[in-house]
Order: sequence, then C-alpha cells, then structure tokens
Amino acid sequence: MATTAFDSPARNTRAQARKRVASADRAITPSPDPQPRIATRDVKSPVPELNPRTHSYEFAGPIGATILSVTMPMIVLGLNVLCTPDGCPAASWVSSTTALAAHLQPRVAWSALFDPGALVAYLGWFAWCVAMYRLLPGDTVRGTPLRNGQTLLYKINGFNTLVFTVICLLLVVNFHGPDLLLYIADNFVPIIFSAILFTYAMSLGLYLASFKGTKLLALGGNSGNPIYDFFIGRELNPRIGNFDLKQFCELRPGLIGWLLLDVAFLTKQYVTAGYVTDAMALVVMFQAIYVIDALYNEPKVLTTMDITTDGFGYMLVAGDLLWVPFTYTLQARYLSQMPATHLGWLGVLGVLALNALGYYIFRSANSEKDAFRSDPTGPRVKHLRYMETAAGSKLLISGWWGRARHINYFGDWLMSVAWSLPCGFAHPIPYFYPVYFAVLLVHRFYRDEHKCKTKYGKDWDKYCALVPYRIVPYVW
Repeated sequence: MATTAFDSPARNTRAQARKRVASADRAITPSPDPQPRIATRDVKSPVPELNPRTHSYEFAGPIGATILSVTMPMIVLGLNVLCTPDGCPAASWVSSTTALAAHLQPRVAWSALFDPGALVAYLGWFAWCVAMYRLLPGDTVRGTPLRNGQTLLYKINGFNTLVFTVICLLLVVNFHGPDLLLYIADNFVPIIFSAILFTYAMSLGLYLASFKGTKLLALGGNSGNPIYDFFIGRELNPRIGNFDLKQFCELRPGLIGWLLLDVAFLTKQYVTAGYVTDAMALVVMFQAIYVIDALYNEPKVLTTMDITTDGFGYMLVAGDLLWVPFTYTLQARYLSQMPATHLGWLGVLGVLALNALGYYIFRSANSEKDAFRSDPTGPRVKHLRYMETAAGSKLLISGWWGRARHINYFGDWLMSVAWSLPCGFAHPIPYFYPVYFAVLLVHRFYRDEHKCKTKYGKDWDKYCALVPYRIVPYVW
C-alpha cells in the first residue's frame, strides 16, 4: 500500500547540468529539440483510440501473471500457518520440504481453512466499510485529469471511517468484553481464506464488467490476453455510480483492517499472557501511526500510480484486500504467539529512534513534494531549485529530492525494519515484510524510471545526472 518519485561521460554531463543550474538560478530550461515535436494525441480522437492495445508485458507476461495469481494466496496462507501457539518450526525447515509438508498439511486442510462464520465476518467487515464510505461525511476532491479529458471526483472520508470504527469498537469492548477481538485472532486463518475467495470473485467481476459499455481502459491492461488482463486490471477507474472501487479498496478495508487485526492480536496476548509486552506495544503503535498517517493524507493517494495508471484487477485487489492486512500483521501475530519477547529500555529506545528517523524522512519528503506541486512559489518550497522539462514539468533537484530520486522509499523501508526488530531474531518469519518490501520498492523504482524516461526523454537523463542517487543517498 506505498508512492513513486525512482563514467566519465556521465561526469561531464553532470558538470554541464550543474553549470546550467547556476546560470539559471532556480529554473533550468532544456535546449530546444531540433526535431519538430509531434502531438501524441488529438483531443478530438474517438473513444476507441483512447484504448490502444497493450503491446508490452510486465511481470513476465501471462505466465508470470498466472504464477502470481496462484502463489500470492499460497504465500499469505503459508506465512500465517507456519507459527502456532505451540511455536514455530525451526528455521532449518527451509531445507527440508518433507518436514515442511508434514507441518503444513493439517493446517491447510479444507476443514481448517473454510468456516462459514469467518466468511460472514469478512463480508460483514467489507459491507461495514462500504456503509461508512456512503454514510459518513467527507470532502470531495478532484483527481488528476484523465487522458479522455475527464476529471473524476472522489469522496475523502477514510480518516472519518477509521475514527468512527475505533469508537464503535471501544463501545463493543466496553459493553461486551473482548470476545469480538478474540474471535478475530482465533479464526485468523479462516478469515484469510474468506478474503482469498472474495479477492478472486471481485477480480473476476471487475474483469467481466470491463467489457460492458464504453470504458476507459488502463494502457497496461488491454493486451487481449484474458489471464494477463485479469491480473493487471483492464478498466482504469471502475465505478458503481460515483462509488470508485479502486480508491475505496486502496485505503479502507485492508488498511483499517490491518490496524483492527493488530489490536486483536494485542488483545490475544493480554488475555493469554496477562500482560502486553513492550515489543507488542511498539509494533502496534508504529503501525497505527502509519495507518493513521495514510488515511489522514488520503487525497495524496489520488496522484499515485495505483490510481492514475494501473488498472484495477487482481494485482491491486489482492494487494489491497489480501496482502496488506494479512502479511503486514505478521509481526503482531508472531508476538501474540510468542509473548516472552521483551526488548528492555535500550531496545525500546533504539527501535523508537529508527522508526522516528524513517517516518521523518518519509513524511517530510512527501510533504515537500506535495507542497511544491501545489505552489512552487510557496514559502516552504520557494528556496528549492528545480529543472524544467520540455513536457512542462518541474523536477526538484534540491531539498529531499535532491538527495535521491526516491528518497521517500528509503524512509518507508527504515520503518519496515523498525516494525520487525521488536520480534527478535529467533525466527525469520517476522522479517518477511522488510525483505519483501525492499524487493517491491526496487521494482517500483524501475517501473517509475521507465515511465519517466518515456515521458521526459533526454531531460530525464539530465535530471539523473543532477540527482544521481536512486533511493539511498551516497549508497545507491
């Protein structure tokens, strides 16, 4: 659920670019292209021309899409059934497929996975989020202009939904005790399986609905291959009336559900062990801050690739509804089953410092970028230097974004490490998230670099010479 922003000839190019920065003060205007520029689209083009065929694949094409569509749920389930209250298998299980199969077999039987009550609970949670979206007040915000000339309106009330949900949960616990939260913790695996069924059903429905009527399709999801388009997402902005399904799923059921699951595991630890460890308190606090921050800044998600570029298919549906709530909670679930994990004051202070550093980089960098986009002459950003591109965009070359082209990724990843460290080093499962997240961020970096190179051409090369570091300043 994260956003994108990813020797001698290079040295000479960099020196020339810096010289141009000095001579033009804040703005750098690229040299006129000697070749005449050709318009890429006639604004009066008929709708079919807005939906060209996709001729290039990501994720290894249909084969990769098939593999990911099958393995993503298996990974989520596997990670969550490895550990039980009786303990986790030794890390050496990786080298013993026979032992691993014997450990997993009783935990992935149909009787252990499917539970009608868990399915009703999951559907009820999704329906609750829909009802809150429709009923609670919120601002109306314009999205980015689409290539058909339209600008969609979005209702922003994710933070209100979170606050109201927490209030209702507190009332339920106050009058009826922690039974609801304990049910969630005790039936976590059947709830995951219910989410898997719902994810497949919703993704199939979205794919079939994309053929009904005239829809604006995602440029990357109209290949004509049903498996690939099902995975990537064919329709760009599927809606039911003014209810935007992609924006709704991006932050609500999965993200708020993530925090709800964390609280359920904290409650489970308290009821089972009689106390809440410092490790559990830190993990839940860190992740609560992250969720609150994302929902409070909900309008900013409207400019991310997920909303503006990617279609809404299995990839995003599974990411929003399955991957985020059920793998980002691995640390809290692990600690609910291993309550003996304690950090002590030095450990607490060290992890607090690391998370604070990551959050500071992440939020400061994103806020700087958003302020510059809104008003480059504003008091907070008027001192920043930038280069102008032939496409009319302004690219920051100082401040946070002068340190690395995706500096926000670095802060985001530091936080992911801070969430895992409280779990100790007895087992690798709690560290799945920072390892996976590093791979995801690098992949996003290269996706965004390709997009920017296509958009800006030679100007992007000049920008990369001015800001040479990709994610980690002075390292990479």
